[in-house]
Amino acid sequence: MEWRLTDDRPIWIQLTEQLTERIVSGTYPMGEKLKSVRDLASEAGVNPNTMQRALSQLDAKGLTETGRSTGRCVTGNGEILARVRTELARGKIRDFLKGMEVLGFSEHEIMELLKGENME
Repeated sequence: MEWRLTDDRPIWIQLTEQLTERIVSGTYPMGEKLKSVRDLASEAGVNPNTMQRALSQLDAKGLTETGRSTGRCVTGNGEILARVRTELARGKIRDFLKGMEVLGFSEHEIMELLKGENME
C-alpha cells in the first residue's frame, strides 16, 4: 500500500493517521505482527525516528502492542478497534457535512442526495 505524505502537516502525524486507517480497515489484521520500524520507515521513505514516533502513538492509543521478544503487533482487542473505527467515521461524517454546508445544502437536501446515491 502506498504512503501519501504531504508537506502541510508533520510527517509523524500523517504516518499515525495512515497506520491507524490500515489497522481499523483490516489491512493490518488483528494480532498481525508489523514490520520492523526500519522496514516501515524505508517503505514510507522516512527517518526511522519519525516512524518510531508514529508507532508510539499507536501504542498509546492501544492499537498496537509491543512485546520484548515478539516485536510490535496489532492489538487483538476488537473493542478498541471498533471504537477507533467509529471515531474516524464520525470525523469523516463531520467533514462531509461541513463541506456540504459550505456548498449551501440544507440537511434535508443532503439526506435526499444520500438516498439517491448508490453506495456500491
